[in-house]
Amino acid sequence: MTNTAQETTTEATTSQLSRVFRIGGELSVRRIGYGAMRLTDSPEAPGGMATPIWTAPTDRDEAIALLRAAVDLGVNLIDTADAYALGASEELIAEALHPRRDDLVVATKVGVVRPSTTEWVPLGHPAYLRQQAELSLRRLRTDRIDLLYLHRIDPNVPLAEQVGALAQLQQEGKVRHIGLSEVTVAELSEARRTAPIAAVQNVYNLATRGHEEVVAHTAAEGIAFVPYFPVATGSHARQDGPLAEVAAELGATPAQTALAWLLHRAPHVLPIPGTRSVAHLTENARALELTLADGQFARIERAAAGGSEAAGQ
Repeated sequence: MTNTAQETTTEATTSQLSRVFRIGGELSVRRIGYGAMRLTDSPEAPGGMATPIWTAPTDRDEAIALLRAAVDLGVNLIDTADAYALGASEELIAEALHPRRDDLVVATKVGVVRPSTTEWVPLGHPAYLRQQAELSLRRLRTDRIDLLYLHRIDPNVPLAEQVGALAQLQQEGKVRHIGLSEVTVAELSEARRTAPIAAVQNVYNLATRGHEEVVAHTAAEGIAFVPYFPVATGSHARQDGPLAEVAAELGATPAQTALAWLLHRAPHVLPIPGTRSVAHLTENARALELTLADGQFARIERAAAGGSEAAGQ
């Protein structure tokens, strides 16, 4: 084989490997997953952070078809929570995907209660966390949860006790890996004194960059960083802006380019865009095929100063 051929093969192999990350060092997932939070309620419900996430989808067959389409597109990381539609999201995923393929990773979360459509209240009592994990196991029709997040840290319960409850489930063989959601580097470091943490899920996108330290820290520690609401609206996404310009250069959409920016950000970043549309689902999944040049990445980076409303977990 010539040097040129060897270099081409190496580049192709590196590109292919960059599309996969091993959660906990052993769960291989493609680096664009699917966030099921929005797969609830009716199509007329508000979008973004105003979505109630309160009831099962009004068109259940359509939702099931979308989940199956995600898997057909190669998506093998599905993210949900026991608080999404009060458990109906987990039930829907089980109905759509059971029996699951061996390579399919389903992540869920415990530790938030929903007294009403507008309230998300952290509750980290260890007995409650363990009970909710048991209910998630039943709803997902499995005997082990691949990745179980503490949905939010409860400030009224020592963090070691909250993480310890998930660690107990892990020791019992009911949980494979433990994750945290919306945490700082200090909180992550404190949690790791109780149990290994395989993933962190924080809000992060071009316009919402408050967790840069967490991105850098998880990269150094080999911990998956899973940005929710990975696509954001804002001035950087205007039709004549740098994001649209780079998208045109790539023959892609601005949303795909925003996801490609996240993938380029670091190899441990696993966006989980959500949608109710198969067309948008396909668009999101194909962002994994894009490659940003360093100059294109830098142009988008410079344009992304400031925050805006996030949309589309």
